[in-house]
Amino acid sequence: MPRALITGITGQDGLYLSELLLAKGYEVYGLIRGQNNPKYELVQRTVPDVKLLTGDLTDLSSLLRALEVSQPDEVYNLGAISFVAYSWENAMLTSDVTGKGVLNVLEAVRLYSKDDPTKVRFYQASSSEMFGKVQEVPQRESTLLWPRSPYGVAKVFGHYMTINYRESYGMHASSGILFNHESPRRGPEFVTRKVSQAVARIKLGLQDEIVMGNLDAKRDWGFAGDYVEAMWRMLQQDTADDYVVATGETHSIKELLDVAFGAVGIEDWSGYVRQDPRFMRPAEVELLIGDPEKARTVLGWEPKVGFSELVAMMVESDLAEQRAAGR
Repeated sequence: MPRALITGITGQDGLYLSELLLAKGYEVYGLIRGQNNPKYELVQRTVPDVKLLTGDLTDLSSLLRALEVSQPDEVYNLGAISFVAYSWENAMLTSDVTGKGVLNVLEAVRLYSKDDPTKVRFYQASSSEMFGKVQEVPQRESTLLWPRSPYGVAKVFGHYMTINYRESYGMHASSGILFNHESPRRGPEFVTRKVSQAVARIKLGLQDEIVMGNLDAKRDWGFAGDYVEAMWRMLQQDTADDYVVATGETHSIKELLDVAFGAVGIEDWSGYVRQDPRFMRPAEVELLIGDPEKARTVLGWEPKVGFSELVAMMVESDLAEQRAAGR
């Protein structure tokens, strides 16, 4: 039975990846920060077969302990402070966790498997935010990185550190440069879930409007449940490498609003949406669209859930959640 250790187990990717690996017969361990983590029960309820370990990406000794207990064949580093807007408010903490945290996990894996550098296969969750001020459309693995947020800068550090450990120590270390991927499990602070949740509440008469930032920004949105399969496929390759994981399509925030409101029968959403400068980024990333050709040809991976289906799925889930809550 293969064994896997997942950091960031409490996020949407951690939950979907856990389900995938458990279905494939893995013994799965999840790293969770703090014994009183408010998401502890969520993980136990969603994936009860996952064995939870306490640890912190900023604490190398806790990562070494987690490796000794789990004795993994694969390590998936999904842990990060991942809300881009928050990274301007807490740039140092974001750098410590999202950037230097990658170094800590890599070093822990290196020390744990020093007799055989390929003993543990490592996955790093890189991000399309690394492209930032895009230098090429669409963005691919060779595109120059130009991050436009402290989060993006921290991800670039982790990405290049992964490459450096692969080249310096011969580790089987791969990075997935994932473009925006969403699901009903997405946190409400992210724009897709913010919209789906608000649209559900507006439909049910529980909310009057959504306050938004830039409506013209464009993103390449896919389904998180599809993207975790690409992570797993990377670690099944004989040779470690880096891959863009994306749909190859781009949609604006306005299109997101069109589909979300359309899912509840509202065609004209202009009266329900108000823009506020508070939600504008200090340095905006206007357009992100990935070229997933390498993932398609090498990994045999393709996304299954389209944009409209994804948004409708999220709105339906939030409608059900709001009704169940009786709010």
